[in-house]
Amino acid sequence: MMERAVIRMAAAMLLQYPDRRFAERLPLVEEALIEQPASPAVTGLVEFTARCRRRPSAELAADYVATFDLRRRSTLHLTYYTDGDTRRRGPALARLNRVYRDAGWLPPTDELPDHLTVILEFSAHAPDIGERILGELRPSVELLRLALADSPYAVVLDAVGDTLPACDAAQRDQALLLAESGPPGEAVGLDPYPRPTSPGQPRSTVPVALGMPSSRDGSPR
Repeated sequence: MMERAVIRMAAAMLLQYPDRRFAERLPLVEEALIEQPASPAVTGLVEFTARCRRRPSAELAADYVATFDLRRRSTLHLTYYTDGDTRRRGPALARLNRVYRDAGWLPPTDELPDHLTVILEFSAHAPDIGERILGELRPSVELLRLALADSPYAVVLDAVGDTLPACDAAQRDQALLLAESGPPGEAVGLDPYPRPTSPGQPRSTVPVALGMPSSRDGSPR
């Protein structure tokens, strides 16, 4: 259980925007990973961390933006794959916020609750509930993994997938259907969901006892 929590927490950190604090966290992430039993997921994340440490921060930032911010088919917002910018997405986001709060975990103020890094960190804190959330969003996780197949970030999504049960036939079919059709279009008359406008606020009051810092360190992009 602890190994799975560390892998998910490490993935949450490695999928953060690569700013200065991202670079400062890398040695701690690597140290926590190498203390875990050997596995393909751990090996892949350690190698990814080492590559990040070798690359210039400007290159990492440019790759991150090109991969996640400029391509809708590889967004880290998981409900976007199933709900797009439709009215259905609002209740889905509100439900996630309620789940976090009911578990005693303070949701972030600078990111939407369906962001994969948020869900992964919550899962590290509340494994059973986090497992259910990730299971419900498994087709979105799989679609993101497929979209990143040719990206350096593929190993991070592979590691996340290794902590989850394999996709069943229905989940694979849903992922393939989403890949073919794309997310639903915006509903008529719908006001777009606003992006969070208060970066730099603490995201959680719960400490992370995994040998690494919380990704919720209040660092703006």
